[in-house]
Amino acid sequence: MQDHVRLIRSMSLSDVAQYAYASSVQPDSRLVFPAGACPLDGDGHTVAPGDYAAQAAACVENLRLALDAAGARLEDVAYTRVLVASTQQRDLVTAWDVVRAAFGDHDVPSTLMGVTVLGYDDQLVEIEAVAAVAG
Repeated sequence: MQDHVRLIRSMSLSDVAQYAYASSVQPDSRLVFPAGACPLDGDGHTVAPGDYAAQAAACVENLRLALDAAGARLEDVAYTRVLVASTQQRDLVTAWDVVRAAFGDHDVPSTLMGVTVLGYDDQLVEIEAVAAVAG
């Protein structure tokens, strides 16, 4: 964990969630707001139609690339929202498991949501994030 992003846990809340319940950033941090990371390849085509896990992995990789362009890393993320186009909880969990594994020990606060549709043809997953970079 970076010093400029502090993950906060509460003993008053359940420990069943696989993430911290809050985060804070140091006042001298520069905030980074990447666009929603979508499962698009370099040509703008949706990868792995029908595959929640593969699309989640592509979203994570595209999020890494966007953060890198802004001088940030996954460890600098203070919050995520994972959007999954499904009404089935198992599909949300499939995508979540990939995203959660990518963040490793940096168990950033997150929201996991099922939505009716996402912006690109065959898109099943999108990841929103807010990051903070020191100084």
